[in-house]
Amino acid sequence: MDTAKTLPLDDIFAIGSPRDFEETCLTVFAFQAQHCAVYREYLTLIKQKHEAIHRVEDIPFLPIEFFKQHKIMSIALDPQIVFSSSGTTGSVQSKHYVADVSVYERSFRQAFMQRYGNPRDLAILALLPSYAEREGSSLIYMVDDLIRESKHPLSGYFLYDHEELFHALNELKASGTKTLLIGVTFALLDFVETYQVDFPELIVMETGGMKGRKQEMIREEVHEKLRAGFNIPCVHSEYGMTELLSQAYSTGHGLFSCPPWMNIIIRDTEDPFGTVPAGLTGAINVIDLANVYSCAFIATQDLGKVQPNGNFEVLGRFDNSDIRGCNLLLSE
Repeated sequence: MDTAKTLPLDDIFAIGSPRDFEETCLTVFAFQAQHCAVYREYLTLIKQKHEAIHRVEDIPFLPIEFFKQHKIMSIALDPQIVFSSSGTTGSVQSKHYVADVSVYERSFRQAFMQRYGNPRDLAILALLPSYAEREGSSLIYMVDDLIRESKHPLSGYFLYDHEELFHALNELKASGTKTLLIGVTFALLDFVETYQVDFPELIVMETGGMKGRKQEMIREEVHEKLRAGFNIPCVHSEYGMTELLSQAYSTGHGLFSCPPWMNIIIRDTEDPFGTVPAGLTGAINVIDLANVYSCAFIATQDLGKVQPNGNFEVLGRFDNSDIRGCNLLLSE
């Protein structure tokens, strides 16, 4: 199959307007509705003919749980890489079969450049122990690439070596180096419990993840501890997951923005095919056109709301018992 004639890869990463997004989105939907077997079967089961879809608002979203039970691909190629979720002991991992890993690289590199500039202008430090200690993490794949591109001698992973991280941060501050510290939330909190850093120019990006900490904390509490621990004005965040090949970033206050080829729609938690307007809380549906070879339309288990300007908040998660009517195919 000549994918260059059927899938608009260059169009996806050149989206510059809402009209561009809609046209490209409908093209990707039409392709996946025919060529992604799991998505095609899902559309059949919900009695939705793909030929009848002419607006982005009418595109059905595949429940994210399907990535735990099915190989979701829209192209007949062996995957170049398989990303997997961390999960918990005994749980079923989500798996994302990636036909062309260069599409993922193009997505995260372009999104990062748009938000933070060239990695070569940064020292990039990573405190990601729970991710770095297992295989199949899409986050580690991205951070590995960014660290290589950074080329700064202090860029790298620190795992549990908090003392070494403390010295690296002080050295980078003293040299006036623009620095990004990306870390899983529990590890960043553990670090500031022992070390205090006075580095107001530091960009701290938390990726989520509390690893079963006994004390549950809301985002405001977490960010307040991190702001105090690093003496920074705000905490950045990354919103991504195994099932996506794109990330949204927040530069403070928990408000995320998407790259041009990604969009968020909030669905009604009582009606899996209904949506709610801006400002109201519901479940997060993601359109990620970088998922061009898997499925670009995913109904997540995250709760959130979209602001009138298109930014969105992530407010938590709900379990399977809270999902209404999205169990098709899950046990097959």
